[in-house]
Amino acid sequence: MALLTLVRHGQASFLQQNYDKLSERGESQSRILGEYWLRTGARFDQIYYGPACRHLRTGEIVGEVYRQAGAAWPQPVTLPELDEYPGIEVVRTFLPGLMETHEDIRALEAEFRQAGEQDVAFRLFDKLFARITRMWVAEELDSPDVEPWKDFCARIDRGIALIRNDAGRNGRIAVFTSGGVIAATVRKALDLAPQKTLELSWTSRNASYTELLFSPERFSLASFNNHPHLENEDLLTYR
Repeated sequence: MALLTLVRHGQASFLQQNYDKLSERGESQSRILGEYWLRTGARFDQIYYGPACRHLRTGEIVGEVYRQAGAAWPQPVTLPELDEYPGIEVVRTFLPGLMETHEDIRALEAEFRQAGEQDVAFRLFDKLFARITRMWVAEELDSPDVEPWKDFCARIDRGIALIRNDAGRNGRIAVFTSGGVIAATVRKALDLAPQKTLELSWTSRNASYTELLFSPERFSLASFNNHPHLENEDLLTYR
């Protein structure tokens, strides 16, 4: 059986001007993952990155750890199919109209705008994000400028199929990507419903890894959201 290891990127810059950049904590999480894998003898035959900067940088840091120790690290391949679902675009596109028609969304947006403390703002944005993306997944929202949920899942299926088709019989593959991609891949293995898949996308820790076993006939979840390397509670982040 081949082993596919999906890594969620390290902590990015949430609610900053450039989200798609690892924070200092995200860089530390990535380095600690590389050091843990070295200690435990993890080896990989193929490496893939999603196209976002946070995907590439997480993988680059792990690769640097391997190379500095003289360990093998294959030449990475970037797959555009492994990009995250357009959650921020969903909120930006549909929020103005939803504020006019949904009182609860209008109230949440006002609370978020007026929040003084960062933790409060984060919590309110999460509620707003969940409310709107659930509607998008349920196909209640549509725009030619936003990728539909079904198209996102189909895109992930294509990317994972490319990886599987190129894998050796007992190959070991690592993929650096986002939580939504991981959830959509687990969806394929467990036949999850759309809303359950969306919920799962919010649960992966930064720099955690999920493992799936596969052959031409089989695609099975082996483990989810592993983070034994993140022993310090300060390193346990969701965003």
